[in-house]
Amino acid sequence: MLLTVDTSTMQTGLALYNGSQVLVEMIWQSHQHHTVELAPALAELLKRAEVKVSDIEALGVAIGPGSFTSLRVGLAFVKGLALARKLPVIGIPSLDILAAAQPILKIPLAAILQAGRTRIALGWYKVEANQWKSEGDIKISTVDAVADSIVAPTLVAGELTSEERQRLARKKAIHLAPPSLCMRRPAVLAELAWTRWRSGKVDEAASLAPIYLHTAESIQA
Repeated sequence: MLLTVDTSTMQTGLALYNGSQVLVEMIWQSHQHHTVELAPALAELLKRAEVKVSDIEALGVAIGPGSFTSLRVGLAFVKGLALARKLPVIGIPSLDILAAAQPILKIPLAAILQAGRTRIALGWYKVEANQWKSEGDIKISTVDAVADSIVAPTLVAGELTSEERQRLARKKAIHLAPPSLCMRRPAVLAELAWTRWRSGKVDEAASLAPIYLHTAESIQA
């Protein structure tokens, strides 16, 4: 049994996965209340799945980019469980979770996560071996800059306001993912983490650190 935790932004999620089935998945908006919400949410998750904490064998966690505070809370929560119960931990970049949920296409993918103050975290992906692979470093940008830069057919997915979706939709080259595929699903995180865990690619819990983007201003959720 694998438990996943994603507190990259206000969108927060937990899931339980056994390798063949997502037993329970929870997603909600946390307005900087991750610290007080995670433990009760985990208790509710376990109750709904009718499993015990002792049934959890591994932990998957989203490592950012995202909000400095919420990422730290999520990682501290996962590390506490890992160290207390001697469980393996698998850290997955948050934009990889978003990319993995997208259909496989022969065009580039721009994955977007809100970074506060009208800024976005932007990651580019292309298909290799029938899966999305990250290209280059994650950058801080804006929706307007992304829209202006895209001249060839490109899939765009991620956290976008209605105004931002309208701005991007005006570009014929941009193929917008539907809102249902623009959420970071903890179930998708679970599948990615499970594959890495089963192949022996786990992280050292004590030294696992979040991905922070270096900007003049701190990123907010």
